[in-house]
Amino acid sequence: MAHVEIDSITKSFGAVSVLPPLSLQIEKGEFVVLVGPSGCGKTTTLRILAGLETATSGRVRIGGRDVTDIRPGERDIAMVFQNYALYPHMSVRENIGYAMKVHGTPKSEIDARVSEAAKLLALDAYLDRKPRNLSGGQRQRVAIGRALVRQPSVFLFDEPLSNLDAKLRVEMRTEIKLLQRRLGTTAVYVTHDQVEAMTMADRVVVMRAGHIEQAADPITLYERPANRFVANFIGSPAMNFLDARIEGGAVHLGGQRLPLAPEEARRLGDRRSIVFGIRQEQMRHSAYEATLTLIPEAIEPLGAHTLLLGKVEGQKVTAQVDPRFPAQVGSPVAVTLDMTQAHFFDPVTEARL
Repeated sequence: MAHVEIDSITKSFGAVSVLPPLSLQIEKGEFVVLVGPSGCGKTTTLRILAGLETATSGRVRIGGRDVTDIRPGERDIAMVFQNYALYPHMSVRENIGYAMKVHGTPKSEIDARVSEAAKLLALDAYLDRKPRNLSGGQRQRVAIGRALVRQPSVFLFDEPLSNLDAKLRVEMRTEIKLLQRRLGTTAVYVTHDQVEAMTMADRVVVMRAGHIEQAADPITLYERPANRFVANFIGSPAMNFLDARIEGGAVHLGGQRLPLAPEEARRLGDRRSIVFGIRQEQMRHSAYEATLTLIPEAIEPLGAHTLLLGKVEGQKVTAQVDPRFPAQVGSPVAVTLDMTQAHFFDPVTEARL
């Protein structure tokens, strides 16, 4: 039995439907990330799971117990919010232990749990400080510590890193993942940042307009996206999409021909219209016959690699090449494609072929 079950929940605000029937099962100890563009329903789903929003219909179960109509404090969950939600007049020690104090936990147990959490989160030296005397990363660790001491069966994270700078976000996402792995507590994490989702999750749930487009481990999402939306959302920069056709065992882009592997050619057959997808890192410089001719319109050196932003047969393309790649704006360059990593989508349904 799954540890967390979201069973056909819906949510409407008046005549506006935010979530159509949505179902999701999460295993015990799993780190699941809900990701998608703003307005896709991920935060509403999390808040229904937490009990902060009431589902219009459907059921929510945690540990086999139906908690749909149970108030948040009795659901055995702990939530970390985007804005930390710390009490400014309380010390770090008091913030972390406050919920236990309210619930009448003995002082000796509060002290022991706060001390343990502070040690795990490297907050030992800051227990007597007020939040205003802490950095953003330290405040977020206090918020996590406050959730941690409750020893919940499920951690819920609502975009907890969005207020941090880029460097601190990278550090904190590693800390959160390592902590969750060490504790083995089930975690549901909401973000709009696909890099966060890919680096932290055991399983990523990609959402759009209240629907789950695909739920899979990060590598499966990257290598076998279910449709064009997932392919476009996962990966940075986004996958290239080119209108093309398949004929005679090759992809045809205007006057350019890209041969397919025999088994792929047999599987796809001839198609008058397809969307050909290729990630920029699957495009490389060719010292031999040009496989694909790209005309760069902009060149972005990023240190470990360079991005070429240009066009192929009038269609926009981004290629990732070596940092010393010999390219000039406006001058055609030759790149080769790893056709075993190509993707094909139906131009109408956008489903993977």
